[in-house]
Amino acid sequence: MMDLPEDPADIDDEDARVRPGPFRRHALWVVAVTAAGVTLGWVGALFRIGPEEFGLPPAAPGALWPYLLAWTVIGVASAALLRCVAARVPVYEPESAVIGVVMIGTRLSLGWRPEPLEVAGLAAVGLLLVAVWCAVAWRGASVVRRSGEAPRPPRDTPTAA
Repeated sequence: MMDLPEDPADIDDEDARVRPGPFRRHALWVVAVTAAGVTLGWVGALFRIGPEEFGLPPAAPGALWPYLLAWTVIGVASAALLRCVAARVPVYEPESAVIGVVMIGTRLSLGWRPEPLEVAGLAAVGLLLVAVWCAVAWRGASVVRRSGEAPRPPRDTPTAA
């Protein structure tokens, strides 16, 4: 059986922690997470379920480099935003959020080949999801900070001087 620690502070939560460090490490993380998302989206677009006559082809015909480049830029922006927040407050699995958004966006773009305005809409939705992820982390950190403060006396009661 597994024994649980008695003090919750002893639990080392690797998924949600502050990630300070040098700029090169943050930049490497941003590039690696973006590359993983774009690569997984591209591989997903190449995958076919069943024979071609039973379903849609996995990727629409046409140029694929503009979409890969667009989602790389979107991924770098999303990852930079999340890493900036993760360097200040604990964020739960920031890499999963970025990889998921970039992978789904890349896969949709390669399978559908939308117009630039539609790609911009997908990018806005992805960036909004990442911004909400960051807002939840900021909110959680502020709640934890406030709960650690000493309780203040009510305003109606006089305080001893």
